[in-house]
This record gives sequence, structure tokens and C-alpha cells, in this order.
Amino acid sequence: MTAPKILDINEQAFQTQPELKSHLALQSFIALARQPGRVLIVDRTLQRREMKSGFLLAASWLISKRVKTWTQKPRVGIIFPPGLGGYIANLAVVLAGKVPVNLNFTLGHTSAEACMRKADIDCILSTERVQMKMPAFPWPETGVVDIVEELKSLPRVKAVGMLAAIYLLPAKFLAKCLKVPSVGDKHEAALLFTSGSSGEPKGVVLSHRNILGNCAQIDASGLLPTDEKLIANLPIFHSFGFTVALWYPLLRGCGVVTLPSPLEVKKTAEAIEQESASILLGTPTFFKPYLKRVKPEQLKSLKYVIAGAEKTPDGFADLWEQTFGSTYLEGYGLTETAPVVSVNLPHAPRGGTYPGESNEGNRRGSVGRLMPGHCAKLLHPETREELSVEETGLLILKGPNIFCGYLDDSERTSAVKQDEWFITGDLARFDADGFLYIEGRLSRFSKIGGEMVPHGTIEQALFEAYDLLESEFPMLAVAGRPDESKGEALVLIAAEELAIDLNDVRQRLTEAGLPNLWIPKELKQIDLIPTLVTGKLDLKAIQQLALES
Repeated sequence: MTAPKILDINEQAFQTQPELKSHLALQSFIALARQPGRVLIVDRTLQRREMKSGFLLAASWLISKRVKTWTQKPRVGIIFPPGLGGYIANLAVVLAGKVPVNLNFTLGHTSAEACMRKADIDCILSTERVQMKMPAFPWPETGVVDIVEELKSLPRVKAVGMLAAIYLLPAKFLAKCLKVPSVGDKHEAALLFTSGSSGEPKGVVLSHRNILGNCAQIDASGLLPTDEKLIANLPIFHSFGFTVALWYPLLRGCGVVTLPSPLEVKKTAEAIEQESASILLGTPTFFKPYLKRVKPEQLKSLKYVIAGAEKTPDGFADLWEQTFGSTYLEGYGLTETAPVVSVNLPHAPRGGTYPGESNEGNRRGSVGRLMPGHCAKLLHPETREELSVEETGLLILKGPNIFCGYLDDSERTSAVKQDEWFITGDLARFDADGFLYIEGRLSRFSKIGGEMVPHGTIEQALFEAYDLLESEFPMLAVAGRPDESKGEALVLIAAEELAIDLNDVRQRLTEAGLPNLWIPKELKQIDLIPTLVTGKLDLKAIQQLALES
């Protein structure tokens, strides 16, 4: 039987859901007001603090009234690590009918200034403590509002009155009385700047439909039930943390335990143990230190971990499960897809009609099946001819979560958007049961002697050859540079502490079965392999190193 050229997981039917035309403000207001007594957030930033849904909503609503007086601009900057401040700031901005812009405070001074200028921001919500910890950030002289001080100054009578109304009045009725924004649909709901792993940061405009749609897709899949407790320590300027760890709990009621950084492994392990958390989000890079620094019994409450943002090295998922007992689920997404596209599940697939006869929820080596509401095709990377979904090709997607475009950048937008379709830039294939396999980014291939050579496959072979699977930090990376005879030549960038030479590399890769074209011709050793705050390789910096070799 010939494989189809399109994989449709009920995309058109999913797009017709009335909720997707709504507004983040209305949907989160109703969700929080319906269960005001539920403890939604446990913040473990400094000292343990609980916050119930009703109080979170009351505080955010009262702050939202002030947001309107602080700026007349449509967008509001937010700088917070994961925690109560970030939830209140984002919810207040949306309730005010404005657009939150969670700024990446790890960017360099020039890039951060460019992001604020591009977003046209004259007001930033933060707190004095955050400002003191980030003196290098280009804080504006005016327009920075301390949310903690604003919360302290809220009139007690108004706070009590709002809280009483939330408890006593029907949620939809109260939302209507307060004139909570109710129509969002394809209007801008959030602006996120990409991490810039392969270039300058781009402003990704996400609509209400995008975020509501992705949360609805996650909900339909059954991945994050409301009775589970999620560790939320991913930065909220990153789409994974923004949608999955911030808006999903606000909209669906999944409890969260917040910590300011995924790098604080021991504190996270303590929180998991003391709060009986059941789900941990992260990246393979963030998970690696657990193997050496955390006792397995500390994570006994974890049912599963969900890994995204970068490819999981071969063997790491098995090692995690053998060490800690929780299921390792790998997924795939991009900022432009709000972000979740696919994920392995701890149970049989739900929410859509999938190909094949298998009822298993996860398959090692894949990034799971598409979330309900997606449509996918594969294109030949050079001719753009449509391929069958079981061939390897350029992945393009359609669904309610596909972004609107890049901010004020029609050229870049038109390069990746074809009507409703989004060109991901990733080479991928599906198996007969609909599991998705990412072969690598198109930009992470070199064309050598007419052959497409994948950098990631070479890196994986080297990880195994030099036993680097448990290394906490990236020790090597492969990039290409122009070459007159073959088109491109491969350059191996390696950390100096890794004692290797090119002859040894050549021998080990040959023993691993890699063809001669796939063996790096140059070796460049440096102090540290460049990475981003998410733990991913900084591909732009690595490419520059290769060009300089």
C-alpha cells in the first residue's frame, strides 16, 4: 500500500472549535473563577508560598486596571523568572487587553535593546530584586514597574470585594459584568523572541487562537491531566515554558510548582520530593545533571518527564528510565508552533484519528505522534516536490497553533509561510503508525560532493565513541564551511578538555560505519562549546567558528 502524501489529524474539525475564537483573558478568567479555592501555584523561589486560583485572579484583575494607566502602548514588557510574579504579570497584561512580551534577559545588551525597540515597549513589569540580579540588562530609566510593591499597595477593601465576587458570582456572569476582553481569535496575544540558535532573534507573533489552540491540543491528547502536579522551572520567555507551564495551568487547572531556574537541579529535586510532583518538563541538557547529582528516591513521585527543544541523544532515555523509574517522553515543537507539534504519550493516542493499527503511546527514537488538529506534508528539500509521508523530507505543518508571522518582517515570514502552511526547516519522516522522526534541521546538513551530510548524526556517533552521553555540557559540535572541491568541508569544534586528535576521530567514526564523506576534515578546539540559555547549541556562534577555521 502506497503511503499518503498528507497526514491529517482532524485539522479542519479542530479549527472550528468556538473556544479558539475567544480571548486568553476570558478563558483564563472563567477557568480560575470556577475553582477559586484550588491551590494552583506553589512558588518555591525564596520561601514556599501557595496561591489559590481565586486570589491569583483577584490580584491580577486589580493590577490589570493599573496596567492601563502605566502605558498606552499595545505591548507590555515582562521580566520575571518562573514564579508568582510572572503568572500575575502575564495574566494582568492580558486582562488589560494588552500583549505580554516576556523578554529574554540572557541576551546581550545590544540584542535586548533591539528586541525592546522592535516591540515598541515603554513599560516593563518586574521587581527590584530581579533588577538587582541583572545589572547588565539595559533597563530603561523610566517605565519599570515593581509588581511586588504594586501588589502590596492594593487597597484591602477592593481585594476582598473582588475575591468575594469571584467566590459568589457565576464565572461567565462576572466576566461579562467586568467587561473582560472576550474576542481574540487571530489577533496578537503574545510576542516571543526566538532564541536565535541559527541567526538573529526574530519576533514571533502568536495569536489567541494559536495559544488557545495549542492548549486545547495538549488537553485533547491527555498529556497533562488536571490532577497531576507539574514542575515549572523553564524560562517564560521561551515558548515551552510560556505555553505549557504558564498558560496551560491557567486555562486547564493543572497544578504547578515553580522554581526560578532549570539549572538548580538539587533544589528542583527537593521540590519534586517535598511537593510529590508528578511531571517534569525540560531539555536533555537540563536533565543530564540529575544522573550525577540526584538520588533516585528523590524523584520517586515522578510519573514521567517530557523532553523537548533539542534532540535526545541515543541511549539517554533508557538511562533515565533505568536510573529514576519515570517514563521518558520526547516531543517536538517550535516557537512558531506555539510550541507543541508532537509528543510521545504515556498512554494510547487520544483526540484524533491516527494511521496504523498500533495502540502504543510512545516509540523510542521518535518525537511521538502529531497533536490532534495538525496536518502535515513532506517536501523534497531542493525541488519542493511533495513526497509520501514515509519518505524523508522538509516538514510543513498546518493547524490552529501555527503562528501569524514575524513582527514587521514580511520577507522572513513569506520564506516560511505558504498560505496556512508553515515550513519548519526540519527534515523528517513518519512511520506507518504516524510516529514522527526528526532527522535534523535543514541548516544542520552540509552538501558534500552532492550528498546531504547530517551534522547531528556525526555528533551522535562521536558522543558514543567518546562516552559523552552523561556529560553535563556539550563537548563537541559539527559545522560546515565552504570548500572549492567538494562544496563544503566538515569542521569538528571540540572542548579543549576533550583530549582528541583528528586521526583518532577518523578511526572511531570509520569503526562506527560512517562513510568517508561524513568524517570531519578539520578539528578546532576551544574552551567551551557555545550554547543558549535553553541548553541548545548556539548554531550561529558554532558556524562562525567553523568559518574562521
